[in-house]
Amino acid sequence: MASKTPAATTKSASKQESKKSEMSKSGVDQELIRQLAALLTETDLSEIEIETESLRLRVARQMTTAVTHVAAHAPAAAAPAAAAPAAADSGASHPGAVTSPMVGTAYLAPEPGAPVFVQPGSSVTEGQTILIIEAMKTMNHIPAPRSGRLTKVLVDDGQPVEFGEPLFVIE
Repeated sequence: MASKTPAATTKSASKQESKKSEMSKSGVDQELIRQLAALLTETDLSEIEIETESLRLRVARQMTTAVTHVAAHAPAAAAPAAAAPAAADSGASHPGAVTSPMVGTAYLAPEPGAPVFVQPGSSVTEGQTILIIEAMKTMNHIPAPRSGRLTKVLVDDGQPVEFGEPLFVIE
């Protein structure tokens, strides 16, 4: 039995030595980083962060598919943005301009194929829903800020809109 104890101690000491050799000069466990990186790949996460009393470690990876995805949508988003200044000039300076309260996608009807909420020439009352802006998969009903006659619609159905962008003119 006495011979087993030194062997166990030797194995434990040997394990600690190999563990120390895996740690860099800064004291970071490189094997732990490798395991976290493998976990990122396995779970398809973009980053993992762990924190203990003596260590805070964040492992992140670039998502090349996300970059490709954004690049694919950039030209489509650029086209409406280029058209927006022309539309903005036609009603942005008007005192009755109704601007977007958020960034999102504007929808002029409650659902595809349904009649639009308002049309040019229609009379609106304060609080009446005049369009929906989808932001982060939430449909936000945008009410008319005042009563009057809608004279201009400055956005298209399904068009991305920015905060403060003119949407309608109500006189």
